[in-house]
Amino acid sequence: MTTSSDHSPSHNVFVYGSFQEPAVAGLILECTPVIVSAQLHGFHRYRLKGRLHPCIAPSETGVINGKVLTGLTDDQLQNLDMVEGTEYERKTVEVVLTDTSQKMQVETYIWANKDDPDMYGEWDFEEWKRLHMEKFIEASKKFIEWKKNPDGRGREEFEKFVHEDPPVA
Repeated sequence: MTTSSDHSPSHNVFVYGSFQEPAVAGLILECTPVIVSAQLHGFHRYRLKGRLHPCIAPSETGVINGKVLTGLTDDQLQNLDMVEGTEYERKTVEVVLTDTSQKMQVETYIWANKDDPDMYGEWDFEEWKRLHMEKFIEASKKFIEWKKNPDGRGREEFEKFVHEDPPVA
């Protein structure tokens, strides 16, 4: 018989951007997690000037539709932390599961600079899938290469993928 101390704690993480796409999440987590739909109240999902990924910040009337990646290991959570970098803060929030209306405590990534002038509008997942998903799948592969060889150039290569190409003059 195994006791709970034999297992590392599992983490549930609310995602609202590119990690909603199972192909991207699977690459970064190096497995396919169980994903459930959920809503996060009290936040707004913004576009970020010059970037292909969104951020969230507190907003009294905001509601964000997203997904919960369930049962993540400490290593998988560390992968997410590495991808999100220092511009996001991982916080515990409460979401409502879409199918059951059950409330659940999860972790999510909130934009550290809530007054960032680069935040604007509303980020659109369907538009992202159409225009940028393939680029993010490539970026995710670069991230895993970098993680396996941190002395290589992978982090810079990964960073290039998540920024918009500058307009051609």
